[in-house]
Order: sequence, then structure tokens, then C-alpha cells
Amino acid sequence: MTALPIATGRQSLTLLARVLSSHRAAVVAALLWTVLSAAATVAAPLLLGWLVDAVSAGRASHATGLTAGLGAVVLAGAAATALALRATEHLGAHVAADLRARAVHRTLELPPAVLEDAGRGEVASRVTEDLENVVTAIPLLAEVLRALITVLLSVAGFLTLDWRLALAFLVVFPIYALSLRTYLPRAARLYAQERSLAAERGRVLLESLDGRDTVSAYRMAALQTERLTTASRDHSAATLGAARSFLWFSKSMNAAEATGLSAVLLTGYWSVRADLVTVGAVTAAALLFHRLFTPLGTLLLSFDDVQRAQASMARTAGVLLVPPPAAGRRERPGTPGRVAVTVRGLRHGYGGKPDVLAGIDLDVPAGTSLALVGGSGAGKTTLANLIAGTFPARAGRITLTSPDTSVGVADLDPAVLRDWIGLVSQETHVFTGTLRDNLTYAAPDADDDRILTALAAVGARDWVSRDLLDRAAGPMPPARAQQLALARLLLRDPPVVVLDEATAEAGSAGAGDLDRAAAALIEGRTAVVIAHRLTQARACDRIALLEGGSIVEIGTHDDLIARGGAYTALWSAWSHPAASTT
Repeated sequence: MTALPIATGRQSLTLLARVLSSHRAAVVAALLWTVLSAAATVAAPLLLGWLVDAVSAGRASHATGLTAGLGAVVLAGAAATALALRATEHLGAHVAADLRARAVHRTLELPPAVLEDAGRGEVASRVTEDLENVVTAIPLLAEVLRALITVLLSVAGFLTLDWRLALAFLVVFPIYALSLRTYLPRAARLYAQERSLAAERGRVLLESLDGRDTVSAYRMAALQTERLTTASRDHSAATLGAARSFLWFSKSMNAAEATGLSAVLLTGYWSVRADLVTVGAVTAAALLFHRLFTPLGTLLLSFDDVQRAQASMARTAGVLLVPPPAAGRRERPGTPGRVAVTVRGLRHGYGGKPDVLAGIDLDVPAGTSLALVGGSGAGKTTLANLIAGTFPARAGRITLTSPDTSVGVADLDPAVLRDWIGLVSQETHVFTGTLRDNLTYAAPDADDDRILTALAAVGARDWVSRDLLDRAAGPMPPARAQQLALARLLLRDPPVVVLDEATAEAGSAGAGDLDRAAAALIEGRTAVVIAHRLTQARACDRIALLEGGSIVEIGTHDDLIARGGAYTALWSAWSHPAASTT
């Protein structure tokens, strides 16, 4: 079973560094203003300590100069802090947008097999909740950077005062180290578990909403509600466990701050009594340590959010670890004539299960249509999707042959695959935007005349006029959504089309319209059609009947009826359902 990977810490940092490297100017600006802001934060207590000593010694001229310098440093620090915040917000916005674009782009490139095995809830969680956690944490990371620089400069400031005061200041670090050593491994595990359970909760919720018709039909509302309640309860328990661990950690930080300030004041008192340091130096040390409460708190208390962001970053970065589709042949159909489809030795299965297709050999001559029929589980959809190149086959080869060239479906680059083969499935999507937007996704250069011609071909001109192309698409009946999908494929104009029950969503009133729309799409093209109704199959040039992953009969409708075999029985059951049940 293929699963989406979770990145290691090194891989996550490598990704972040790669993103930052594409914004070098913004990184330099943010670092510069952050360093200047931190330097002003450290300089102010030092100047105040010197001012205390100047006043105590009666040096009025020195005191005046130090007062002016202190005012200048405060103003410069305020300006540098404002510019640092602006620069880091600018950098954070660009990094967030870059990460989001990369994650979503790679998600859209994921092979269908990976999506199916990982589950929609898992994938959706990684590019929504996890990605938003990372994006939200970017400003915090900027604050952490500023706090770290402030702490480093403060250590240097302590050393300029007196080594005894610096040693007293360093008393806090063993307490911090012990707390972090206890907290971090546990927090990493708790937050990874919390994110995994959040994904499971999302999977159950999406499954319940997507399958609401089935849930209603089988009276499964209570069952699905209980499953969602259980998933939510597990997620809440993990969240509370992480919160309790963080509460213990924050209390240990408060104890460290109290211990550190006491050590600085007691050491200063003893040193002043022994005439080893000045009152101004002790004042500067105490103020410097006090001003470190905020950056130290940011550094240490932010480990909670950093751990959460790291867990989310590892999951988001894991999506980017899935290799992109291998580059293939980029040649296009060339002559806009017909393309033949040849299938040889095609086998496929899912996971470790037995093959769904057991060595299919098939020829679809250029410009002809082939209907695939058979019972549920016969392999029709698998065969259609393999021909369309939706995912690669386990074994065998599918070849497209035009007057100019011959190429394997698996050898085509994804960027040109849809120039050769177009696919319309039973599930279609109407995108946010106008009707024109929905139609021109497949052909951005299509003008209004070409769009309206395509709409007319699929029978949609009775509800779409030139004036309505720029209206919001919005929700619409399944039959109309399917007409849009068929018109979209007409605009793309591939020589081969695969229709996977593309007219199954139509009710009895719209069945004829969609059948005519599908016929218009097939005309002049090579087509493989999974027929929802046998009248669709009858309209195709040939029909292939699948059973157990093999083609048991193939021919025209009349030929198959004349044989009196399995297709004849299927046709009889479909066209005379009452007789077949008596």
C-alpha cells in the first residue's frame, strides 16, 4: 500500500531553506533590521547603567551625553523594530505563498494510485490544516529569530559588565536545558499523533459528506455520527495531552526566570559590597535580564507552537517528497487525423490484491468506437482508466498510432497526454467562476464562437447563450454539469476520447440529450465508452463484454446477438427486465 511520506527534520529544513533562497533580498532586509532592533534592546540597559554610574560620580557632562544617547537608542530601536516587523511580515507572506503554491501544485500532480491509497482525508488535511499551521507559524518563526539574536547579544552585553554577573545569568540555562530535554521528545510525539488523528477525523467527515446519499439510503447516519464522535474524541484527547505537557513546561520556565533574576541580584549585591562592580553595572545587568524575559519566553514557550508547526511541516513537506511524474515524450498528435489504440497483455491490480485485468488484448481502429459492458467488478473502469493514462498498468502496453507516429501511453509526458486522450467520467466538477472559465480551462485560446459551437454540439445552447457566458457557473443539475464537461473536451479536441459512464447521471428526462451530446463528441474520433445503458453500447461500432477481467465476447451488436451468448443474455435481461425475473 502506497502512503504519503512524512519528512524528517532535515528534509523539512532543506525545503524551508530552498524556499528562503528564492527570496534572498527579503531575507537580508529582515535579518538586518532584526539585528539592529535586538542591538538597541541590549544597548538601552547598558547605557542606563553607565548613566547611573555617571550620576553617582557627579559627572554631569557625561550624564547629559548618556541621556541623549539613551534617547537616540530608544528612538532608533523603535524604528528598527517597526522596520523589522514589516520586513519579516513581507518575507513571511512570500514564503507562505511559495509553500502553498508548491504544496498544492505537487498535490495536483500526485498519481491517482497514491491519492487512493493515502485517502482523500489525509491528502486534504496536509494541504489545508497542516499547511495553514505552517503558514500561521511563519511570523512566529520570525519572532523566534529576533529573540535568539537578542539573547546572543545580551550574553555579549553581560560579558562587557562583569564575568560574575554573566556567570549568574548563565544559571538559568541548565534549568532550561533540563526542561527542554524532558519536554521536546514528548511534545514531538504528541503533536505528530495529534496531526495524524486530525487527518483521520477529516477523512471520516469527508467520507460522510461525500457519501451522504448512501448514508441516508442505508440509515447509516447514527453509525457515521458515532465514527465521527470517536475520531473527534481521540483527537481531543491527544490535543489535551499536548496542552498538559506544555503547561508543565511553561511553569518550569517561570521557575527558571525567578531563579536567574535572584542569582543576578544576589551576585550584584555581594559584588557591590565587595567593591568589585559598580551599582550601575548591577542595574544594567538586572534590567538586561528583565528585558530578556520576553525574548527568552518567546524562545522557550514558542517550542510548543514550533513543535506543532514542525509536525505540520513534516506532513506538508512529505507531499513534496513524492517524486513528480517522470518526464516523457512531448510529441503531440501531429496530423489532426485519426489515432488507433492497441492494447497488448494488459494486467492490473490494486495493492496486494489479485489482478482486476487478466491479460487484455484489444484493438480499437482509428475513428471507431468501442463500448465496454459487463457486470460490476468486471474491470471496465480499470481498463478505461488505463487506456486514458490515469494511472500506469502493472503489466502490458497501450499504444497510440497516428499517421505520423506511434507512442505508448505510459511514455507520454503528462503535459501532452490530454492532447492525445480526453477523459470524461461520471463524476464531473463545476469550478468556481464563470461558465466561460469552466469551458476554457481545456482551451484557453477559445473564442466565443468556438465556445458556442461546442455548446451547441452537446445540446447546451438552450440554456447557455452568448450573454450568459460571463455569469457565475454555480451549482447546476448533474446533466448540465455533464454537458459542460463534454463541451470542455470538445474544445480540447483530442483524437481519442474515453467516456466512463459519462451520461449515467442523467435522469430519464435528460438521458436522450446526454446520449446525443456523447455521440457528437465521439463523431470523428476513436472512442472507448463504458456504457451505462445498453442503448449506448448498441450505438457504438463494436462492443466488448468483460467478465472477471477478461474480454469474453467482442463484435457488433447484431453479431453478438446472433451468437446467442453472454451478451445476448445481458441484452435480453436489460431490454425485458420483467420477463427475466419471472
